[in-house]
Amino acid sequence: MPVRSEDLHGSAPDKSGAALLLIDVINDFDFPEGEQLLRLAIPAGKNIARLKRRAKEAGIPAIYVNDNFGRWRSDFKKIVAHSREEGKGKEFVELLLPEEDDYFVLKPKHSGFYSTSLSLLLTHLTAKNLILTGIAGNNCVMVTANDAYMRDFKLFVPADCIASNTEEENRHALEQMETVLKADTTIATELDLQKISG
Repeated sequence: MPVRSEDLHGSAPDKSGAALLLIDVINDFDFPEGEQLLRLAIPAGKNIARLKRRAKEAGIPAIYVNDNFGRWRSDFKKIVAHSREEGKGKEFVELLLPEEDDYFVLKPKHSGFYSTSLSLLLTHLTAKNLILTGIAGNNCVMVTANDAYMRDFKLFVPADCIASNTEEENRHALEQMETVLKADTTIATELDLQKISG
């Protein structure tokens, strides 16, 4: 049994029953089908931005769980700068820029949990409920949701806050997460954030 400490040396002061995960939203969309995904991601990005504001008001911390794009010397600020200045997805990234009090976890693979500090951070935040948002719904969001489910988190995946390469793939991903992972896929505006964070 690991030794529990009061906090992460003062760097994780928030305590909440829930956490909002923004998966791969800092993205240059520089890959095959990137433009196609971007078209579907923009509306989701606007919904995520509104949900993030509401979550902050409810005391729910935001965690950016982002790909390192294979750059092992990368840091989050450089990824943000690159995606804002050089990527096709500038408009999307501008909607979801991190704030000073947000957390971030860089991931080397699809899942936000694989070889990252996410589990430890969530333990210190005391989160039991996770709200998953981001891209791609049928890939990194679903794989992260699967790993979260295996760790006994209650999952909320607002249907209007994820995007995949096609609407059909996104629908299928939502159905799988709802059926197999028992995820609540209620749209963001109808989520009771006070109840989720309690």
